[in-house]
This record gives sequence, structure tokens and C-alpha cells, in this order.
Amino acid sequence: MTKTIQKFFESRPESVGHARTFTTEALTGWGLLDRGEDVRLCVSELATNAVLHGTDPGRGFLVKLDADDGVVRLEVHDSRRRRPHPRRPGDTDTAGRGLLLVTALADGWGVEDRTPFGKIVWSCFKAPGGVTA
Repeated sequence: MTKTIQKFFESRPESVGHARTFTTEALTGWGLLDRGEDVRLCVSELATNAVLHGTDPGRGFLVKLDADDGVVRLEVHDSRRRRPHPRRPGDTDTAGRGLLLVTALADGWGVEDRTPFGKIVWSCFKAPGGVTA
């Protein structure tokens, strides 16, 4: 059985922490904590990108989680179509590693257009033991 939960967040820096808490509570309720830290780190990175680069003024972002057949799919919906691309930051750069972390931690990720505007950045995680709740 597919489990789905979503929540809208304002485009503010503190919303990143709220998105992490929301994600942790959903994964805990579903009994899917084996990959919890990976999913939490990825939601942090994708939500941060939404706040910094993905939302038009006055708009927020949506975090959606689906769990089915031992796979958790994390989506972050925002209002801009500009697609993110992983890049290799320099040794002294203090930012720019988010998508590299998502690439390393997730079993897959990508970007889709969203209708009527914006995009969805998603990542998938194979969850040992499957969905229990």
C-alpha cells in the first residue's frame, strides 16, 4: 500500500529545519528509519535549494514523501523552472555541494517540470524492510 504525505512551507531559512522534522515524523510513522538520515540530509539540501534558488517572491515550496514497496520517494516542488545541476565546488567554497550529496546518498534523483509552472526535484531511496505502517 502506498503511503503519501505532503506539506507546504514558506520560503524562509527556518523552513529547512521544519522540512527535516516533517520528514523524520513521516518516516518514523511508516517505520522507515533505516535510510532516515540519508533522506533527512537530502530534504535539507533540496529545501535549501528551493529557498535560495527555486522560489519566486511570495511563493513557498512543497515537500512530498511517498513510500511503497520498500522505496521512499522525496519530492521538493518549487516555483521556478531553472534546473539545478551538480557542480564541483573549489576546496575553499563553503557552498555548492548539495546536489553532490544527493547524488551520493540517493539511489536516484532527477528533475521534472511542474504544471502550470515550476519544477519538482526528486530523489528515491530503497528502504530495507519495506513499508510497515
